[in-house]
Amino acid sequence: MRLLTKLGLMIVIAAPLPAAIHFRVIAEDAGAWPQILTSIGLLPTTDDRCDLFVLPRGADAEWLKRVEAGAIVVIEGDSPLAKLIGIQSGHATISVRSSVDERAPKLPIIWENVETLPAFTVSSGARIFVRERWSKAPLMVGVRRGHGAVLWLASSPGKLGHEKFPYLPQALAEMGAESQFRGNALWAFFDSSYRLRVDVDYFAERWRRAGISALHVAAWHYYEPDTGRDEYLRKLIEACHRRAITVYAWLELPHVSEKFWADHPQWREKTALLQDAQLDWRKLMNLANPECAREVESGVRGLMQRFDWDGANLAELYYESLEGIANPARFTPMNDEVRRGFKAEHGLDPIDLFKTKNDFGTRAFLEYRAGLARSLQSDWLAKIEDLRRTKPQLDIVLTHVDDRFDTRMRDLIGADAARALPLLEKHDFTFLIEDPATIWHLGPKRYPQIAERYLPLTTRQDKLAIDINIVERYQDVYPTKLQTGAELFQLVHLSSQAFQTVALYFENSISKLDWALLPASASTVTLAVRETSRLTIASRKSTGVLWNGPVKVNGKLWPITDGRILWLPPGESAIETSVEDAPMHVVDLNGSLRTASANAAGIQFSYQSGSRALAIVDRRPSIIEIDGAKTSPTIEPAGPNWLVHLPRGEHNVTMREAAIALAK
Repeated sequence: MRLLTKLGLMIVIAAPLPAAIHFRVIAEDAGAWPQILTSIGLLPTTDDRCDLFVLPRGADAEWLKRVEAGAIVVIEGDSPLAKLIGIQSGHATISVRSSVDERAPKLPIIWENVETLPAFTVSSGARIFVRERWSKAPLMVGVRRGHGAVLWLASSPGKLGHEKFPYLPQALAEMGAESQFRGNALWAFFDSSYRLRVDVDYFAERWRRAGISALHVAAWHYYEPDTGRDEYLRKLIEACHRRAITVYAWLELPHVSEKFWADHPQWREKTALLQDAQLDWRKLMNLANPECAREVESGVRGLMQRFDWDGANLAELYYESLEGIANPARFTPMNDEVRRGFKAEHGLDPIDLFKTKNDFGTRAFLEYRAGLARSLQSDWLAKIEDLRRTKPQLDIVLTHVDDRFDTRMRDLIGADAARALPLLEKHDFTFLIEDPATIWHLGPKRYPQIAERYLPLTTRQDKLAIDINIVERYQDVYPTKLQTGAELFQLVHLSSQAFQTVALYFENSISKLDWALLPASASTVTLAVRETSRLTIASRKSTGVLWNGPVKVNGKLWPITDGRILWLPPGESAIETSVEDAPMHVVDLNGSLRTASANAAGIQFSYQSGSRALAIVDRRPSIIEIDGAKTSPTIEPAGPNWLVHLPRGEHNVTMREAAIALAK
């Protein structure tokens, strides 16, 4: 619909205000409920006019009237309200150590501590989400009454909020308590060896709906040209671009490729046992060898030129292993060049450190090794940055394991953030912090703590990002080995609050039950005030809000919407229904939105992006101005819409159709 008032039609389109924004915990001790609910984009309030009430000590019968009128109420254990909705406590008890969620019946869910609970029964018509594994007694039940619903738990969700009921957030959403806020700037890692013969359009659509804005693709599979593989990757990149997802070449140097390893045995890295460094899946090459380095650089340049990449990720550019010098079978680098270089400086062949005890020599070599890693990082950042001369859209990422939380990492693998971060003064890149396997068992609160430890190391906080490893952990963890549900959402939410960018390793390990709530967990709304026809919010980052129809933001006609979700810049915004609509819309934007407005002549917006920005518009613009100058960026079909390629950096954009421009 286009400027209806200009046609003399005074039609006010009613945009229903979002229904699920606030929650209230009615108890002296709120327990873990605030952590659970804020992690899926809901906000706490003390106002009695809210969307979700949590009553950990139970609720009396009067609450049923509020439920029937539309309230969503969460209760625990036995209570008058529980009895009214058909949940009865018997005399028998059960011992709970393991449970089964009906939505993921094969997932082992183990409680850390055995808990003795009454054996409850439920009436027919209730939705049983979770049962005790052996007795089949209900542990989580949803009941709808009138316009509202009740979610009942046999026990509290625990001190952390994720140690008993992993899919509690999904149950809340099913009962109607789903946040109206969205984030859309997550990154994800992608390895095509896990996605053979997939429909790239299907997956690209799913990734974007989940709030993923950048895909980091395992580029070593494409190092050598191959007709079939190359065609697959081109189609993947095109499918992602049509959905405003940028695509990065994920490099794992000194691993180059399987073929490179097979073809160049003379350049293989060596362990301290002087064996070829084939460690886990990575087959490491000796980048200290000048011939090897030149050949790899040439291959990487060819790889970057063959495809329409938006960036490159230099991941884990340091050494092995997590056991450090204590495990010579995995310890690198022990190639001839490194050994000669260290001996020239210190008069000692480092291989001798594994034959006789030499604390001074060991310390000297570990320092030397950390310096080598920093030199490698600096060298390869410069090589990738040089590619911007022909591919100016490229963003650069350096993925670096955290050595501030687990300080042993510096000696174990040569990773030293204090040496690497000053490279930001010379090179333009994002520093992606990966938490090491040694701390995967620690809870979500570690991410804000990690962020704090990097404050003294750099003033470029905007360049810090965090990588969350969604993997099966080797430590004793509860209730699931893989981070999922409530634990995953707390990880994502707290990380999104602490870092500008959050990456997920990797998209294939995310449970299918978690995809729908990922955008809400990544939202960063800190305040929402709901009035009769207006919603005012404050957020740390660009934020999506569910809103139907034409809209004004801060009194301006707003063009950044697809008619269902509108997108706002960081800061405070007042949203209200509009009588007229913008002449065209940016239905999706890969980049951080700064400002936007619209009038009869067209639309204007500004953004910031580390890579090329991708704008999806619902009408093909005939005139585009960037920073006040007419330009002719690439425009491609994107389903019913149009994809516009915009330059990296900070820019102001104006878009108009030819007919609109002539009328002006």
